[in-house]
Amino acid sequence: MYHFLPRAVPRSLSIIMAASTAPSSQPSGERDAAAPPRGALLVVFLTVFIDLLGFGIVLPVMPRQVQPFLDALGVAPVPGGAVIGLLFSVFSLMQFLFSPLWGQISDRVGRRPMLLLSLAGSVVFYAVYGYAASFSTADTITPQAARTALALMLLARVGAGIAGASVGTAAAVIADCTTPENRARGMALIGIAFGGGFTLGPLIAYFGLGLFGRQPWGVGAIASLLSLIALVIAAAVFRETRRPGAQAAKEWPSLARTAAVLRMPAVGGLVLVYFLAIFAFANFEATLARLTKTAFGMDDDGNFLVFAFIGFMLLLAGGGYRPLAKRLSEGTLLAGGVALMILGLGLIGGVAWAVFRGTAWGGLEKLFFVAAAIAVAGFAAVNPSVSALISRRTDPERQGEVLGVNQSFASLGRILGPLAGSILFDAHASHALPFVVAVATLGLVAAIVPRIARRA
Repeated sequence: MYHFLPRAVPRSLSIIMAASTAPSSQPSGERDAAAPPRGALLVVFLTVFIDLLGFGIVLPVMPRQVQPFLDALGVAPVPGGAVIGLLFSVFSLMQFLFSPLWGQISDRVGRRPMLLLSLAGSVVFYAVYGYAASFSTADTITPQAARTALALMLLARVGAGIAGASVGTAAAVIADCTTPENRARGMALIGIAFGGGFTLGPLIAYFGLGLFGRQPWGVGAIASLLSLIALVIAAAVFRETRRPGAQAAKEWPSLARTAAVLRMPAVGGLVLVYFLAIFAFANFEATLARLTKTAFGMDDDGNFLVFAFIGFMLLLAGGGYRPLAKRLSEGTLLAGGVALMILGLGLIGGVAWAVFRGTAWGGLEKLFFVAAAIAVAGFAAVNPSVSALISRRTDPERQGEVLGVNQSFASLGRILGPLAGSILFDAHASHALPFVVAVATLGLVAAIVPRIARRA
């Protein structure tokens, strides 16, 4: 699989750099054509890419790094699992809470300061995570050291989640820089960045730790260093994309303002669709490592490669979405993506059931990878289609706020989806229930999409 990566990633970057430095085709009424944003799309890509890269670096190793501190405190397995779950979920919880705020502040003060602040926050808080992990290198971990380390890890996850709440702002940059006709192609860059970060994160965690002698603090050091590189690039090349003189909303984010966004006839249904799609896909993400172990006996190294395969498919499908967006409407691509997700996740549930029933067919593992690729391709179509439709139906002065609310509910889906999937995985010996629930959820989405896709 590795021989694909050196070709795919630079090609995506070359497309982004060319797009980010090309003059905007947007009419002068929508943006100042005399001052095209230099490096804007490249910085958007880097911001989202680094966010997911850091997530992918920490994701495979965090439970193991937390365990020595739990053992030092004598924490039993069940409450210990709750602590690990908290460290995972608090990241998305912060994104849920802060995405609307980040988006609306960017409507007020501009996109550039918020994206730079986001990258700076990643530098700091991934370094804090690395420092916390270094407590495990002591010959004996005292209870006080264990409590300090866990508190620092929680602080790092909270801070990284707040810093990573800038995806809505990144989407607003794309809305600033693209015409409505090209909006879906622009939003696909976020999907490519997600795929690239999710692909390379586990691989960097696997190979890059060799640079630090397999020290536990190495994951934090790698993520912090990469964030610093992205921050320097952003500071050097990114110019403001928000239109001069644009009037932002005077009220700060609140539950009332969020409810007002959800009541917007052309937007609220799309936010619901996005939340449900993320919830369904998160059932798959949260149970992936456990399914591969119970169904196929994969070890940790095998799971690293499975996660990398999923990320690579996101990267590949995101790149394939862009030419399709030239010929097909966002509504058509959204409906097709939902259908692919239903097919792929349904097949994965079927594989889990077949293994449970003792099916001897040797092609089950291959079918799993095919099904996973189908589901990921569908998700790669849903993500930019929803963002593009929401952006096109939103007042240009409220892009940051509305897209921030959308990303906030996506984060809520990433909180509730893993929780539901983890519970359902053990609810039946077949381990198929998470996929049954995911397909049922997507069935509801499929019933909603035709109506909201046509709504003006």
